[in-house]
Amino acid sequence: MRTKLGTISLLLVGSLVASCPLLAHHGNAAYDTAKTVTVKGTVTEYIWANPHVFLKVDAKDESGSTLHWVIEAQNAVTQASAGWSNATFKSGDQVVVDVTPARNGRPIGRFKGHIEINGQQFKP
Repeated sequence: MRTKLGTISLLLVGSLVASCPLLAHHGNAAYDTAKTVTVKGTVTEYIWANPHVFLKVDAKDESGSTLHWVIEAQNAVTQASAGWSNATFKSGDQVVVDVTPARNGRPIGRFKGHIEINGQQFKP
């Protein structure tokens, strides 16, 4: 009985330890949640997939250099329930998107609120 209880306890603890990295995947540590950046540019790619939907946008910085932004949304099912579809964005669309930027300063972010597509506010 004691050996069986020990084995079950060991398996339970091992399962919990192994699952911790899965929870860490959805953390906000990489993003500066206190900031919002407005990205204005041209859509180069829209990836409608799981586990996350991505929008790639070429935008100019203050010096006129092109930054290749990668903007992350939730999964396709969650985005669909918010009114998005696999045709929400197309390559060549002009967009204005508010994002929560990466802490490291790279052109990476998560969608945060306001979205315009070709001069029209996106309202699903």
